[in-house]
Amino acid sequence: MDIAGGAVATRLANGRVVTVAITAVTFRRPVFVGDEISCYTDVVKIGRTSITLKIRSVSRSAHRDDKVEVTDGLFTYVAVDSKAKPRPIN
Repeated sequence: MDIAGGAVATRLANGRVVTVAITAVTFRRPVFVGDEISCYTDVVKIGRTSITLKIRSVSRSAHRDDKVEVTDGLFTYVAVDSKAKPRPIN
């Protein structure tokens, strides 16, 4: 989930971001070996230097074609410069 969110936040911030918080994570169902996982993001807020995303993970069984939401959470990323200091989002 963090990798998926980081990819989206990087595009939105037009550069490097770091994860600063993962909150409100809810585990709804188990994920089994062999299941395929997809992550979907929704922008909750874009601040001066930060981006908060709601990320949902959906599992598709290796043996069936049904899809089930397995977890979701709020992830906050901060845009940083080359010295890892917060920078404004362009």
